[in-house]
Amino acid sequence: MAVSSGNVLIVAGSDSGGGAGIQADIKTVTALGGFAATAITALTAQNTQGVHGVYGVDPDFIRQQIQVVLEDIAINAVKTGMLHEKPVIAVVAELLAKRPRLPVVVDPVMVAQSGDTLLAEDAVADVKAKLLHLAAVLTPNVPEAEKLLGREIPDVDAMRDAAVELADMGPQAVLLKGGHLAGDSVTDVLAARGGVHVFTDPRIETRHTHGTGCTLASAIATGLAQDLSVGESVARARRYLRRALATARLIGKGQGPVNHGHTVRPFF
Repeated sequence: MAVSSGNVLIVAGSDSGGGAGIQADIKTVTALGGFAATAITALTAQNTQGVHGVYGVDPDFIRQQIQVVLEDIAINAVKTGMLHEKPVIAVVAELLAKRPRLPVVVDPVMVAQSGDTLLAEDAVADVKAKLLHLAAVLTPNVPEAEKLLGREIPDVDAMRDAAVELADMGPQAVLLKGGHLAGDSVTDVLAARGGVHVFTDPRIETRHTHGTGCTLASAIATGLAQDLSVGESVARARRYLRRALATARLIGKGQGPVNHGHTVRPFF
């Protein structure tokens, strides 16, 4: 299927290790033929072994980054990632609410792959109140969905119910990711106004899973920016991520990054 290039504005934090955050987002959008613009919300001192420090960007400067990009570049979709505290969420939600026709993929980043906290506990309610209704697609993993719903999600049947319940909270669609559940298979549940679709694939055994959530959300946003439907965007994003997991190179001493560049042919 031929697709247009698509311009994506990514509003998220930076990962100095290069495997997640803005760095993973830019690589993903580029690998899928889109153009990535960014508004950086926080700097992290991070590698494959964990998050060692977080330095938040002033919300007024985040506002300025977003505004100057939107004033100059024809943005076709937005992807939000690490919005670590209440004032940041407020600024981003305010600006996105002024562009109601712009599809937004909200990745409710709360905890890094290493287990480090990336969202203040008192900001979870703000994510629910100010961001969910702006989302064309919400992409929580199971632990994030449990925080949003305030209950456990122990299995795939519970995932179905949880995805529908999250969709009822405002997003046009919810992709609930099941990689944290045990088993030889990985199941993701897409709940949208057209119904519920379940994706199930064999688990890829690898320690190179750093940045998978950022990568998948950015891949979905790229699809929306290229005029693919939500279903088409999710299906292509999942294929892209699975190949990136299967072809990951040995980088770092901990949970390494996926291979974002597997779609790119070298020039030499």
